[in-house]
Amino acid sequence: MKKEDLRIVYMGTPEFAVEPLRRLVEGGYNVVGVITMPDKPVGRHHNQLQPSPIKQYAETHGLPVLQPEKLKNESFLDELRSWKADLQIVVAFRMLPEVVWNMPPYGTFNLHASLLPQYRGAAPINWAVINGEKETGITTFFLTHEIDTGEVIQQVRVPIEETDNAGRVHDKLMMLGGDLVIETVDAIIHGTIRSIPQENMKVEGELFPAPKIFKETCEIHWDQPVKKIYDFIRGLSPYPGAWGEIQLPSGEKMIAKIFEAGKIINQPQETPGTVISDGKTNFRIAAKDGYIDVQSIQLPGKKRLKTEELLRGFRI
Repeated sequence: MKKEDLRIVYMGTPEFAVEPLRRLVEGGYNVVGVITMPDKPVGRHHNQLQPSPIKQYAETHGLPVLQPEKLKNESFLDELRSWKADLQIVVAFRMLPEVVWNMPPYGTFNLHASLLPQYRGAAPINWAVINGEKETGITTFFLTHEIDTGEVIQQVRVPIEETDNAGRVHDKLMMLGGDLVIETVDAIIHGTIRSIPQENMKVEGELFPAPKIFKETCEIHWDQPVKKIYDFIRGLSPYPGAWGEIQLPSGEKMIAKIFEAGKIINQPQETPGTVISDGKTNFRIAAKDGYIDVQSIQLPGKKRLKTEELLRGFRI
């Protein structure tokens, strides 16, 4: 089979999903349609609708787009069937019902931002960094009933540097994801797929989940070790941002979001969560076994600032 003959339906929503779609389109693969989430209400009064990055790309390149509210809706399923897909590809979309993932003859595969079976779930990049992993990766696998449990097709491993945050890891994996999707599609076309059940894959240590992140997930607990807090901050940066209650030298308490920080191991005298600052360049927060050296912060009602910018306009 030639790549022009394989009819592909692509499903995705955020920026992470755009690169593989771009590679397919520019590589001359036959993408017959795109499925993404409904436009998102934005603005102060939620009276504007913002299309997903995938929809924006698809419409720019003349690809048909479906935006179903419900994936079991019969009118949506009829339209999907009318595209006569041979293969479906899912990148950062949503959980599919069997009637959808089992529709094409070559099945449906997913690009997942972890080394499965590690970090199954909605936020694998964040949790890998939060847990201080030194390595992560991307995986293509066939969809089945349970989320992120299907047979693995291919994987690529990527180091996580000590100074990487979730945003940097996201960008590394996004670019490599385009390569891996193309390699997986080519293997399907040439009949060289040798998928492996996840239960047969060797994993060292325990399996960590990667559940969806909510506001309460992002709270910093200052009575923890500095390294744990440091990894937590970078695992939630640049979005959604780790936050915690801090106590200023005046005794005033406030909530702050921290996006960039260093770590100082030095037994503190202060209560965890206490700010120590020279009012000029240093803004440190006491933890269990040292200090978090804040480099980028956002106070309530303010924009995100570098520490030096904050201290020029905020009296400690």
